[in-house]
Amino acid sequence: MGYTLAQKIIKNHLVSGEMIPGTEISLKIDQTLTQDATGTMAYLEFETMGLPRVKTERSVAYIDHNTLQSGFENADDHRYIQSVAEKYGIYFSRPGNGICHQVHLERFGKPGKTLIGSDSHTPTGGGIGMLAMGAGGLDVAVAMGGGAYYITCPKMYKVELKGRLKPFVTAKDISLEILRILSVKGGVGAIIEWGGEGIASLSVPERATITNMGTELGATTSIFPSDEVTKAFLEAEGRGEDYLPLSADPDAVYDKVITIDLDALEPLIACPHSPDNVVTVASLKGTKVDQVCIGSCTNSSLFDMLKVAALLKGKTISPSVSLSISPGSKQVLTMLSDCGALSDILASGARLLECACGPCIGMGFSPNSAGISLRTFNRNFEGRSGTADAGVYLVSPETAVAAALTGEITDPRLLGEMPTVTMPEHFVINDTAVIPPASPETADSVAILRGPNIKPFPTAHAQEDALSATLALKVGDNITTDHIMPAGAKILPYRSNIPHLSQFCFGVCDKTFPERAKALGKSIVVGGSNYGQGSSREHAALVPMYLGVRVVIAKSFARIHVANLINAGIMPLTFKNPDDYDKLNQSDLLTLTGIFNGMDQGEIVLKDETTGESIPLCCSFTERQKAILKAGGLLAYTKEGK
Repeated sequence: MGYTLAQKIIKNHLVSGEMIPGTEISLKIDQTLTQDATGTMAYLEFETMGLPRVKTERSVAYIDHNTLQSGFENADDHRYIQSVAEKYGIYFSRPGNGICHQVHLERFGKPGKTLIGSDSHTPTGGGIGMLAMGAGGLDVAVAMGGGAYYITCPKMYKVELKGRLKPFVTAKDISLEILRILSVKGGVGAIIEWGGEGIASLSVPERATITNMGTELGATTSIFPSDEVTKAFLEAEGRGEDYLPLSADPDAVYDKVITIDLDALEPLIACPHSPDNVVTVASLKGTKVDQVCIGSCTNSSLFDMLKVAALLKGKTISPSVSLSISPGSKQVLTMLSDCGALSDILASGARLLECACGPCIGMGFSPNSAGISLRTFNRNFEGRSGTADAGVYLVSPETAVAAALTGEITDPRLLGEMPTVTMPEHFVINDTAVIPPASPETADSVAILRGPNIKPFPTAHAQEDALSATLALKVGDNITTDHIMPAGAKILPYRSNIPHLSQFCFGVCDKTFPERAKALGKSIVVGGSNYGQGSSREHAALVPMYLGVRVVIAKSFARIHVANLINAGIMPLTFKNPDDYDKLNQSDLLTLTGIFNGMDQGEIVLKDETTGESIPLCCSFTERQKAILKAGGLLAYTKEGK
């Protein structure tokens, strides 16, 4: 039996364990990336380890999230990250150079390599055949120090593409179609490989859109073969030497195979407030639109922007619509300017934003109250845009342009003939905005620059054999990290200040939670299915830990979040019988006893002291995870020399 593409890379990087789905394995990591919203904490964690230099082949620190400098906080974080990067051997991508995933794809990604990043959309690198995964900042810090990255060995899914996309039907529509088929929970525990005859007609930027959106499926990662399309992209970037052909063996076996007929696809749209709430664009014809945003790590490539410029050329956007354009990188912006396409965009009435994440994480350009916003982004969670009552829809760039021109949701196929867009054979290469680190010989003289908003890493609690605590908060299904620890321009500047950040914890669900949790001292949170979906932000575990949350009980967890909970010393448990979720009430006093023995047996019994109910809970921990919880989190475990 042959290997899948992902299995080949896993096999070449396997440090411990066996490739048996559901068991724990650890991998050698070749590359890491961070962004500034998660990077400050990751580098504080790395400093705590006391290592003189990173041990990866390439680590890059990007500034792309907190670029709105309305106070000193973000600028101080940028200065801190730059000084850490210089001292410890990390490349520093300056503000304005672009979104981490777009720039990494252009300048640093290599087929066959492993990459983890403190951002959940790191799987974008799968567009050029990388095994690229999102992770918590602490896992990235450990990998930078030469430690292995631990995951549950995933199942292997394959999506076979047949046929060819029709005009105005795009890679984004492929992403939305697979979300419609599988849902935001359908990829949990799996790697999704893309293949079939249909991939030959998809460029690297289109493939990267698909692997980027694979994150919304809950998948470990997504990956395309490295083929002649990949080779042409790397050669255009002046990196032909990085090309490596990679594909699955013909007799590889997959746990699930899904076929999508590209000829039959039509423009799709994800409705509020979930990426899998997918319908056809045509079915929403005539819905009034207030705002359109084009960009993000999903759809900000030169290919996307050239199509947008061609569709806008000679036209003016609707008076009722505000349109923003965010190129994904300085390279994209430069080439748009050089060829005149940027002028076509600006002449339409669009507003040009900097090469950054911007509106995607609520960093400016929020919709009007109760506004309808069409975005080429990857998430439309409630409140994520910065406007609590906004209705955010996810669309392709073509559908976004159609709405901007007409003022309502419009099938882009009604715009007429799709203009021909020709990609250049060579991209403009200018890496001056990527600052290399100091040499090992001079690194000792580099001073770390800290601002007053940068606070120490909070101390976790070592797991005890018994716990009695109040159920401080009970929430429903599909609770995202945006629910637990919101983003946005008002909150993101405090990502390096856990005490201040804590006052916003679960603010979308219950604004009284932080005050109640602090008063309780220790507490338990209960959730439904797919708890912790979305971002890789470890703050969604660190802040509850700081507030005294010791245990989270849910019907099921998202992959990255359950790892972050364990890393923070919070014990994640699942209901043996999901219906028992209904038996627990907020404010009940809950007791867990015999925790250590239960960890070994795989089951702990919860006693609800308020109602008298006894509820069995599952705990499927590896020996390493048990040790991390008993030590009080991954940082304490690592400092013990484990």
